[in-house]
Amino acid sequence: MTTTAQSYKRTSQLAALSAIAGVLMIGTSFGINQGPPMNADDAQMIAFAQTHFHQVMIGAWLQAVGPLLIMVFAVTIVSLAAAMKRISGWMTLLGASILMMVSLSEVVAYICALDSSPASMGQIGNNIGHAIQHLYFFIAAPSLFLPLGVVLLGSRVLPRAYGVLAILLGSCFFILGLTSLYNPILSPAVTSFAAIQAFWWLAAAIALLCRAGRLGELIPLEEVTG
Repeated sequence: MTTTAQSYKRTSQLAALSAIAGVLMIGTSFGINQGPPMNADDAQMIAFAQTHFHQVMIGAWLQAVGPLLIMVFAVTIVSLAAAMKRISGWMTLLGASILMMVSLSEVVAYICALDSSPASMGQIGNNIGHAIQHLYFFIAAPSLFLPLGVVLLGSRVLPRAYGVLAILLGSCFFILGLTSLYNPILSPAVTSFAAIQAFWWLAAAIALLCRAGRLGELIPLEEVTG
C-alpha cells in the first residue's frame, strides 16, 4: 500500500470513528436531558433546574461536542472528494459552520434555563431554546445536507445513494421548517424527524469505514478532475 493510500485510509477511519462517536454522544444527550415539563411556571422551572442540574450540564456538553465530531466527518468528506475548490465544497463548510452555531446556541439556552436569578430565567432560556430549534430546520440542516449531497454525487468517496439521500434530507428539513414557521414551538412529530439525520451520519460513517482501504484507488482519479 502506497503512502498516499495509507493516508487516505487512516484519515477516513478517524473521520468515520469521529462521526460514530458524535452520533452516540448526541443520542445520549437527548436521553439524559429530557427537558422541563411543557408550560412549566417559574417555580417548576427552578425546581427542575435544582433536581436536573447535572443531567442538563452533561447533556449540554455532549450536544456541544457531538456535532463538532460529526462536522469533522463532513469536512473530511469534502477534502477526500477534492471539493475544496468547488462551490459545493465551500457551501458545505459554510453549512457546517451554521449548524455548529445553531447547536451551540441551543446549548447556551439549556444552560441559561438553569439560572434561577431572575426567577423567570428558566422560562426565558426554555423559550429561546424552542425558538432556536426553528433555525435547525429551515437553515442549519438544509445548508449542510444539500451541498454535501452535491459533493457526494460528484465523488467516489461514498456510494451515490448517500448523495441522493443527503439532498432529500436537506429538502425535507427545509420544507418542515417552512411549514412550521408560524408555530412558536415545534411539534413532537417535526422534532422527531431530526433523529433521522443521525441514521444518515451513522450509515455514512460505517460506509466510509468499510471503503477506507479502497479510497487510495478511487480518489486519485477525482483529484485529476477536481
